[in-house]
Amino acid sequence: MATMVQTMYNLVDTAYIGRLGTAPLAALTFSFPLFFTLVSFNIGMGVGLNSTVSRLLGAGKQKAAANTALHGIACSLLCATLLFMVAEIFLDPLLTILGAEMEVHKLAGDYMRIIAVGVFLMFPMYAITSTFTAQGDTVTPMKIQFFTLFLNLGLDPLFIFTFKLGIKGAAIATDIALLAGLILALFYLKRHSALHLGRRVWEFSFATIKEIFAIGLPASLTMLLMAIYMMGVNRLIAGYGTDTVAALGLVTRIDSAVIIPMVAFSVALLTLSALFYGAGRFQLLREIIHFAIFVNIGFALSCSLLMFIWPHFFLRFFTDKTEPLRLAVAYLRLEILSFPFMAITIAANRALQGLGLSLPGLVINSARLFVVALPLAALFVIYFKYDFRMVAIAALFGNLTSATIAGLWLKKTLARIESLPTTAKPVS
Repeated sequence: MATMVQTMYNLVDTAYIGRLGTAPLAALTFSFPLFFTLVSFNIGMGVGLNSTVSRLLGAGKQKAAANTALHGIACSLLCATLLFMVAEIFLDPLLTILGAEMEVHKLAGDYMRIIAVGVFLMFPMYAITSTFTAQGDTVTPMKIQFFTLFLNLGLDPLFIFTFKLGIKGAAIATDIALLAGLILALFYLKRHSALHLGRRVWEFSFATIKEIFAIGLPASLTMLLMAIYMMGVNRLIAGYGTDTVAALGLVTRIDSAVIIPMVAFSVALLTLSALFYGAGRFQLLREIIHFAIFVNIGFALSCSLLMFIWPHFFLRFFTDKTEPLRLAVAYLRLEILSFPFMAITIAANRALQGLGLSLPGLVINSARLFVVALPLAALFVIYFKYDFRMVAIAALFGNLTSATIAGLWLKKTLARIESLPTTAKPVS
């Protein structure tokens, strides 16, 4: 649930900004891949920290786990600094490349510049919540993240409408909520963490930093690929007009509302996979992975059915504009076909990351997005000049490919590790 809230900030902003008109909604559509890039690196570093600490705890190495947690928090601040500098330098050119023009370009830039400041709050907060998740405590991260979400939910109308700051107000509200969340996270870390973090356990280790990045960076890049893919799709769709861009933005938000809970559940799978693997309990490892995949598929199928029957119910949370709604409904009813295949891919990738394997997710998602989905989408839109909904069909072929590869890779990996003695060390 804590992971889900990472993207819910943008969903909440969209729900309010959609009332301001099509241009602000299109601006959020162009900014979402950039926002998702920040979230990608944030969650990726959390995955690296979570996996490393969990395996150490599973092996009974409490002090090493605490030291690793401190290194993870420091690494998160380093990443935040680098990403802020990149945003400051390249934001305007990126928005131009994505196809944002004139008023939409300005609005998207206003929003993202303020959001970029929030990385110094978002990254350490998520690193701290990842240390709780690695300990098997998922309640504390949920409390922190839901506190920030509901605070953002309350502040958004105040800054957007009452103070008349529009899209800038949405970004300011998000940053204030993140600041409050970081303060609460630090409070819980001091009072409730089973890992006692402080100077006594700190011992600088380049090897520890390398291990966190060895898993976290590929995990970040795996999610970053999705952001780059969204940028490419936005560029393809831009030629269809502002209403179509806004409609695609609505569907992207709906996608996030489905995908992020599956990612969140799979992060729990990552923790359990790392713990059971570190303890050498391979049969239990296989059972929990199969259970997680089954739950993810069930959730995906349920969401697909509900959104096919009542698409307007979900989309009206974000806008009441007639034309973007009509286009979004038509696209969503094709997009939902991909959900079950996404469920398999997400769960399999997280399980492999829990085993210390960072490469599979990167390879699988590269194949899905840039070997199949984006080339097909470009072929349909540019060469054949089909309806924009064919982008969803291209995505379906990509997700089918990735689910097949992920399932086979996971099956082979589980067969290999079950042949190892129970005292075997985690793979790296």
